[in-house]
Amino acid sequence: MGGAELVCDLAPLEREQWTKAGSQAVEFLFRPGAGMQARPLARIASGGEVSRVMLAVKVVLGEADEVDTLVFDEVDAGVGGSTAVALADVLADLARTHQVIVVTHLAQVAVRGEVHYVVRKTAGERAMPETDLRRLPDGERPAEIARMLSGDATETSLAHAREMLERAAD
Repeated sequence: MGGAELVCDLAPLEREQWTKAGSQAVEFLFRPGAGMQARPLARIASGGEVSRVMLAVKVVLGEADEVDTLVFDEVDAGVGGSTAVALADVLADLARTHQVIVVTHLAQVAVRGEVHYVVRKTAGERAMPETDLRRLPDGERPAEIARMLSGDATETSLAHAREMLERAAD
């Protein structure tokens, strides 16, 4: 996240505003980059930024929390190339202490998964959309990674997908 910063702002409350949670209001502020003003995270951060902030918090907490399963959606939004590889490394490290579920469109992230599911929406009965969730057998992963890379499985994209999967397994 480069020069991004998460700031915790604590403000004392008037006595009549105190709650069981305490005598202070807590607000998380997000500064997307150096030189930018910190603003309320809930108002300014995109879904991807919120997911990446949560990822950073979970990495810092490490094994100290008691949460078993973490779900990240859009954590890779607006990310690509070497940043996507670094993000995948962080997620893989976190998966050593937690069950990590990631909804991703990036091959760099998908190849690091231990288990790979494909989600597809189709037109169901009466044109109502249906969602299909299917676990991919290992033999089908190269074709799916190739599709994520280039839109279809060509010789070139399949070769690249196999290389990425082999590298991720090391």
